[in-house]
Formats: sequence, structure tokens, C-alpha cells
Amino acid sequence: MRSLRLMTYNVRYFGHGTGGLVSTRTDLRSIADAIAAMTPLCDVIALQEIEDHSLRSALVTWHPTKVKQQLTEWMTDLARALERRGIAEAYDAHYFPAHRYALTKTTHLYTTGLAVLVGPRLEVVSDTQGRIEDITHRRGAKSLKQTRICAHLTLRLRDGHRVTKGENATGDLDVFNTHLSLPGPFYREFWSGAQRLGFGPNQLQEAQRLARAIERRRRSPRVVLMGDFNSLPGSQVDRLLQTELGLVDALATSNDFDETQRAAWPTAGFFGMRMAIDRIYASPGIVWADFDGSAPFESHSPFHGLSDHVPIVGRLHLA
Repeated sequence: MRSLRLMTYNVRYFGHGTGGLVSTRTDLRSIADAIAAMTPLCDVIALQEIEDHSLRSALVTWHPTKVKQQLTEWMTDLARALERRGIAEAYDAHYFPAHRYALTKTTHLYTTGLAVLVGPRLEVVSDTQGRIEDITHRRGAKSLKQTRICAHLTLRLRDGHRVTKGENATGDLDVFNTHLSLPGPFYREFWSGAQRLGFGPNQLQEAQRLARAIERRRRSPRVVLMGDFNSLPGSQVDRLLQTELGLVDALATSNDFDETQRAAWPTAGFFGMRMAIDRIYASPGIVWADFDGSAPFESHSPFHGLSDHVPIVGRLHLA
């Protein structure tokens, strides 16, 4: 039985060492080294909080004659980290820009975006155009609201050096990557409600738009939705994505966690708070072999201290 290993990871713009203020070469290399050292390597890596090029990323993207993209710089570090381990195969990197906070037409204070890395065992078979959908809900301070997107790739497992087709295309998999907003302060519920992460009206609007985008864009029976949802297990956003899309929390299902147990498995930390806000949702028919390589926030893992999030890593079986 063939399998694929997937990861979702919020890398905090490769700037955790500076509190997210400035990207650093050390942060780029540390995360590249941690991913390159994984055994086995991941076939699909969904990243959140990736820059394009800006003043915040200038320490690692500045070049005297041309503008360089943060993801391009990091992919160079990742390739070198793999090469040091004797691995010549490279990832195919796809960048999905979300928002720019511009100072001028060519200078940006900072930018936001998503990325999906596709390993050599897989081929991208979805259309090259229209892979990004704006799912932002805007209300107050519309000009300042950060754009939130849904990124999509349809992937197919290679059979040797060719891609299986037709009835033999057992590797078809729709992969979605997203990063939802925090609950908005322009709603009464934000100040009066006891629950916030995953209960904000703006978050519910974005989750509904995300669900509609996935239903329109999916090309196969198998869907994997990865990302930073800024929503707790059992929240309204979590339940909406599971009920409207028919998806399941793959980590919780694989470990037979109830909502309380899943909430006690944090994926992010902010000051003294620990939150289970990163997830891999999947079609219920997908069989997960393991989540080896996943560890709660503050555990002693190779990713400890590299971001304010930790990755979730899961291995699924393909029939």
C-alpha cells in the first residue's frame, strides 16, 4: 500500500528569533535543517506566514540588482540542507500571495502569503490559473484588513517516471492550505463572549467561504485541508468545517481524541497561552497510518523554538 507524508506548519515569516518583526538567515536555515532531517521526508508541506519581499524580509532577500522572494531564498537553504544529507531530489515550491502592506508601488512594509511544497513523488495536475481564492470577511477598517486566502493544488502520485491516469489515478488528492483570521474586535461577541478563538462572526464567514471554495474546486473524492485556523477544537468554525464539508480532524480521529483531549494538545503558544489552532482536516475515507513527527507545543522536538507554532505531520495511505 502506497502512502504520503504531509505537514502543515506556520513558520512565522522565518522571524521567530526577532518576535516575528524581521526575518533572519538563522531562522531560515534552522527550519530548513529541521525539515531536511525528517525521516522519511514529507511529500507535501503546507506553510503559512510566508513573505514575498518586503522591508521585514530584507535581511534575507535584499540583492543589489534584483528583488528576491523569501520562499526562493528559503528553498535554496532547504536544497543545501538536503544535499548535506546526500539527498538530491528537490521540492517543487508554489507560492500563493495574500496581502501587501505597501509603502510605495515597489516597496512593501511587509507581505503575507502561503506556500505548498510538492515532493518528487507527486505531480501537480490542477490548472495553473485560479489556484487562489479570497475568503476574507471585511467589516471595520476595511482598508487595513489582511486578505485571507484559500490555496489549492490537485496532486497525483507518480508511478515510476510517469503519472498514472484515468482509472489508475489512485494518487489523486486535493490539497488546500489556508490561514483564517483571528476573531475580529468589531463585533459585540468579541467583548461579551467568554469564547473567542473559532467563535468570531468574521471567522465563521471566512469558514463558510472556505467551505464553498473547496466544494467548487475539489477534483477528487479525497480532500486534505491544512492550515492555521485560529480556532479551537469544538469551536463553531471547527464544527462548521466538519459538518458542512464532511471532513474530520485527522489527528484527533487517528488518536481517538475527544474535543477536550484535542484541545489539550496545543500547536501554538502566545505568552502564557497554549492553543490547538493548527489542524489537518481530511475526507473521512482517508486512512491515516500515523502522526509520527507531530508533537505538542513546548515538547522536545526538532522544531522546538523555531516558530510560535509546531508542525503537524501525518502519513496517509493511498489505495
